[in-house]
Amino acid sequence: MKEKLKPPKMYEAFNKRYPKLKEAYALIDEAGKEGPLEERTVRLIKLGIAMGALREGAVHSNVRKALALGITKDEIEQIVSLVARTLGLPSTVAVYSWVQDVFAKEKGRKRA
Repeated sequence: MKEKLKPPKMYEAFNKRYPKLKEAYALIDEAGKEGPLEERTVRLIKLGIAMGALREGAVHSNVRKALALGITKDEIEQIVSLVARTLGLPSTVAVYSWVQDVFAKEKGRKRA
C-alpha cells in the first residue's frame, strides 16, 4: 500500500537552488538502503532518529512516509513512547505534538 508522496514546496525549491546537494543527498540515501533491513523497518528507525535528534521537519516527513508505507498510527505512537526515557518528558511531548500535526493534516486531507 505504497502511496507516492509529493515533497514539500520548500524542499523542491531547495533542490532547484542546490542541485549538487540534491545529488549528494540521493547518493547518501541510496547507500543507506543497502543491507538486509526492510523498507518498513528502515522507516521506523529513521523516525526514531528524527525524534531523538529533535528535528521537527524530519519527524513530520518520516511520519508522512511511514503512513504512506501502511505503518499504523499506533505503531508510530509506540515510537514516541520508546523515545520518552531517553528524551525526557518535555521533549517527548514536543515530539508527540509533531506526530499529531501530521495525523491532523492526514485526517483533514481524507475528509476533503
